Amino acid sequence: MPQPSPFKMFKEILNPPPLVSVDLSGKTVVLVGANSGIGFEAAKHFARMGPQRLILGFRSAERGEEAVASISKDTGYTTIESWTIDLASFASVNAFAERFKKEGGRLDIFVPNAAVLSVSLDFIDDGWETMYAVNHISNTLLVLLLLPAMLETARVHNTTPRVVLVTSGYHYGAKLDSKLIDAPNALRTYGHRDHFTQRIPKKSFDGSQVYAETKLLVIFFTRALNDRLRHKPIIVNTVDPGFVKSGLRRNLGGILGFVIRMMEKLMVRTAEEGSRPMIWAAVGAEEKKDELRGAFISSVSQVEETSDYSNSREGFIAQNKLWVNLNAHILTSINSASLKENLVEELMQINPGIQQTSQECLTPYNNPTD
Repeated sequence: MPQPSPFKMFKEILNPPPLVSVDLSGKTVVLVGANSGIGFEAAKHFARMGPQRLILGFRSAERGEEAVASISKDTGYTTIESWTIDLASFASVNAFAERFKKEGGRLDIFVPNAAVLSVSLDFIDDGWETMYAVNHISNTLLVLLLLPAMLETARVHNTTPRVVLVTSGYHYGAKLDSKLIDAPNALRTYGHRDHFTQRIPKKSFDGSQVYAETKLLVIFFTRALNDRLRHKPIIVNTVDPGFVKSGLRRNLGGILGFVIRMMEKLMVRTAEEGSRPMIWAAVGAEEKKDELRGAFISSVSQVEETSDYSNSREGFIAQNKLWVNLNAHILTSINSASLKENLVEELMQINPGIQQTSQECLTPYNNPTD
């Protein structure tokens, strides 16, 4: 699908999708990134559906307490749990997952919503560019670490848990360099300090470009994970909230920042309207839920195609190379002994438990683009 025209964007802004609501009694919802914006509004919607447990992840405990108090006041739901997690720290992500393993129990809906848009080049302590770390690697790590809980929930309660990752219309403008994808270590070449400035010198850093890349990688991960969950009772999809007034872009400067601020005044959704596609992806379309497997949910709560590049042969090759080592256009199994440096191996370095998750929860997959 080509990049949406301004007319299409404006039409979607004027016609936000309806809000869906279901009874979540007895169920557990985990949403990370809920202190403001669409995450905050989504948390309120979930609270009104009355889950048995609503666990919200916040980077700051203080801001988390403030958000929880506000959500409880607005919804009357008073049993929200505030857990701290900093996606710029892999240790914090691991600690969150370990805490859930001990205290969480069942898990029916997981929404890793946290994201950043940086205006200057910065790296986390683990060596990754901040947006690559937060928007892609940490969210990916968290999904894989929580998979066993979701699959156990499906087995014990005869239900179909859902994972909703958050992408962006920015992905339409992203394309990965095939020469870099063919490098022995594609993911590090794109996002790690050891290689990043060779690709994008600090003086040429464009935060919106890197943000778009990370949101493209969210789509790639969603599809690749879905391929390996095709025989499992779990749905993973990704959603575009649309052009929403958000603090995410508050630090953008220059011409782009000026244009964005003007657009936000003239043609922008509220955060509540932007949260509706996320809610639909999490609880909607129950009668045709299998259509949501690996799907891209647009800002009007419909299953649509992603960018032309992401659906091209080149895009699928990049997707598969970034999941596991690509050899002559054949994707090796995630359990293969020939696993090389790529997303999964990087995650195994962060948390060795990923290897057990991959072996127990995921199905080997053969690349159809061969």
